[in-house]
Amino acid sequence: MSDTAAHTEQTERTEQAEQAEQVGDPTAERSGLLRARRVAAHRGARRVLACPGFSTTVRERLALLDGADGLYDLDQPSDMYGTGIVEALEEKTAALLGTEAAAFFPTGTMAQQVALRCWAGRTGNPVVALHGLSHPEMHERNAFSRVSGLRPVQVTSEPRLPTADEVRDFPEPFGALMLELPLREAGFVLPTWEELTEVVEAARERDAVVHFDGARLWESTVHFGRPLAEIAGLADSVYVSFYKSLKGYGGAALAGPRTLVEEARAWRHRYGGQVFQQFPTVLSALAGLERELPRLPAYVAHARVVAAALREGFAAAGLPWARVRPEVPHTHEFQVWLPYDADVVGEAAVRHAEETGTMLFSRGWDTPGPGMAVTELSVDESGLEWTADDVRSAVADFAARLTA
Repeated sequence: MSDTAAHTEQTERTEQAEQAEQVGDPTAERSGLLRARRVAAHRGARRVLACPGFSTTVRERLALLDGADGLYDLDQPSDMYGTGIVEALEEKTAALLGTEAAAFFPTGTMAQQVALRCWAGRTGNPVVALHGLSHPEMHERNAFSRVSGLRPVQVTSEPRLPTADEVRDFPEPFGALMLELPLREAGFVLPTWEELTEVVEAARERDAVVHFDGARLWESTVHFGRPLAEIAGLADSVYVSFYKSLKGYGGAALAGPRTLVEEARAWRHRYGGQVFQQFPTVLSALAGLERELPRLPAYVAHARVVAAALREGFAAAGLPWARVRPEVPHTHEFQVWLPYDADVVGEAAVRHAEETGTMLFSRGWDTPGPGMAVTELSVDESGLEWTADDVRSAVADFAARLTA
């Protein structure tokens, strides 16, 4: 799945639906129509709890660069194949994460393959231990093995991060342990700081390097109660995204020891990531670091208010087995589970937005099992305006349409 500003990680699911539509799949056609209504309702809503960048127009996205002259000297020569402003972003990223160096990549998929391929060359072991719900296993079409000669093995598939005992007792050698922080598919969950340090120590006991898939590491500081540099310092290398929480146009960075990053630059070129000019994307990343990064702790704090109000609203509406996961969000994103078919919930969510002008759920609903629906909810700047009463009221309106 491409790591671009125009898509979220639901892109692969969307592509599959579109392919099905092309061959006349009625279910996919209904899904496509519902998706179009959801986007239209989002754009027409007076109030939205979350405003993901992928739902806005090109003009609205370009507004992200308003005031760009305060982010970088725009009279400097433009970048060419990673110079100038790209180097400035790399230096800023390395400083924030406390690493010796960082390299900018067009996608996180590429950055992580390069990182783990470089580590495999150093350790002599191409086996990468990871979670069964991690991004490479769920969204990258087996790229580790098909493209990079790596052999992923799953330490666990439980909806939590691996434990130290699972890492220590894993029955075969591995050269690298990859930890996704937070683990999106399990509900954007994080371990405790003590659990994380124990897992890292267990990997070290096995002479393995540790790589963090930190696409959303930026917002983990509240949960861990530690600064970014201290969190990143546990790992041998870290990948971060500039478009997810920071809302840039795309792009990622691989941070770690200078020698690793220099080798990664060579592989970036081989993988086709040596892009001629990238200043719009890089400027958007600098804007995210300047504007969104300082706001993330407030988003996390308010996500906990929103999650509690959702639980209370569902209970008051008499919805059976409605769940927020995790119950107290670890970041500003979390899952909402409801015991209905996804198409039923999706229709109710869109009707709620169309009829009231208030959009509670901006993203689509998936089907994790029969009679179940799950969506992801993110609290950002627009969500800060919502009080707990606002959330409970919106849940009541939504539930009335769901149970009608």
